[in-house]
Amino acid sequence: MDFLSDTLVLSRMQFAFTAIFHMLWPVLTTGMAIYLVIVEGLWLKTKNPTYYYHARFWAKLYVLNFGIGVASGSPMAFQFGTNWAPFSESVGDFFGSVLGFEATMAFMLEAGFLGIMLFGWERVPPVIHYIATILVAVGANLSTFWILIANSWMQTPAGGEFIEGKFIVSNYFGAMANPFMIKSVSHMFLATLETSLFVIGGISAWYLINKRHTEFFSKSLKIVLVVAIAITPLQIFVGHLSAEQVYHYQPTKLAAMEAQWETIPAGETGDWSLLAFPNEKTESNNWEIKIPNALGYILEFKPRLSAPVLGLKEFAPIDRPKMVGLIYYAFRLMSGIAFILVGVVIASVIQWLRGKLSSENISQQKLLLLSWIWSAPLGYLAVESGWIVRCVGRQPWTVYGQIRTADAVSNLPASNVLTSLSIFLIIYTLLFFSALFFGSRIIKKGPNFDLPIPGEELPVTLNPAQHIPDSRPVN
Repeated sequence: MDFLSDTLVLSRMQFAFTAIFHMLWPVLTTGMAIYLVIVEGLWLKTKNPTYYYHARFWAKLYVLNFGIGVASGSPMAFQFGTNWAPFSESVGDFFGSVLGFEATMAFMLEAGFLGIMLFGWERVPPVIHYIATILVAVGANLSTFWILIANSWMQTPAGGEFIEGKFIVSNYFGAMANPFMIKSVSHMFLATLETSLFVIGGISAWYLINKRHTEFFSKSLKIVLVVAIAITPLQIFVGHLSAEQVYHYQPTKLAAMEAQWETIPAGETGDWSLLAFPNEKTESNNWEIKIPNALGYILEFKPRLSAPVLGLKEFAPIDRPKMVGLIYYAFRLMSGIAFILVGVVIASVIQWLRGKLSSENISQQKLLLLSWIWSAPLGYLAVESGWIVRCVGRQPWTVYGQIRTADAVSNLPASNVLTSLSIFLIIYTLLFFSALFFGSRIIKKGPNFDLPIPGEELPVTLNPAQHIPDSRPVN
């Protein structure tokens, strides 16, 4: 229990916990916002009221996630000033402004038009409402854009230099367009959309397997499936590109991801470790299952490596990431889930082509529907695993190669950090179970088909007047 008296360890635990919890909510809102744009656009184009009711139903889950995301995300920014003050002082000229853009440009845009999206159905024209929905989606995804710019810069700092411990910006746009930025933003954008698609698909499958609103939710499952046909394989390809950039820019992270202790020289083939048990004390793997000559194909689509894959032994222990086993299996969990989701999509397409996904017989496809239900939480696991690889694999650096994590932490009493961590644990646990409670209520209740459709006049029932005799006394 020595970690309870270590400010660095406790501060890292606090940031990791708040980040992992917070990530659950914007992952869904950013992707679901795009889905809302799709179904509302279909309603405007086709005038089919089913799409309108889809927009109203899924918007309830959207706003629930938005609220929890705001509540859980706000403390994260404060931690840069409380727990990581030396880091903030060193890189604040760039890093702080990027986080400021996220708050003022992205969050304010999303929050500003959210009220119109939720409550403006009968108060503004349909086209204006649709613009508000689009702007909410733009704001939600702008948050992802700015956060990934900030984190990518921490992975591959660019656009300036460190002078006496302080980052001096010489090219602001060069710092934004750091080597990790484009692929990281793309990878995360696809991850949020893919996760949202499988959550919507999983909830739809739950209704279908219980034979509730079959025609309604078969439509949402098919919309999800059409988008997922493109997104799931594209995510695997972009994920490969992200791993490739780690290969070129962060050799210690790649070595940890592959539990590679010995260096593989350029021009040679390398075995790929499928499963292993890394042992940091002995600097080896206790056991390992390898696929011969596969590493080159995975990294470069060719058998021989064009650049060496440096082993962990090439670096001093102080310069290596710790918890190699966690990084190794988090990467494999993320990658495995990506292929599982592709498999679910392929199976669904086959059944669709066979005519098995019509509203009349889709409820009979129990195994397929169960696969969608089971897949609903997998996107979250993949996203969280990816961020573990991204951030734990960057250690021992906060800014890769420039600022060590041990030098970035504030000089605080460990008891203070333990107290704040305990408070976060309690509050976030309450938020989590509250979200589950209200989310389950929304799902159990289902869509409300009694909502008036904007632009349609309600039928007016006219009852003929009845003559009532005058009963007043005659004077």
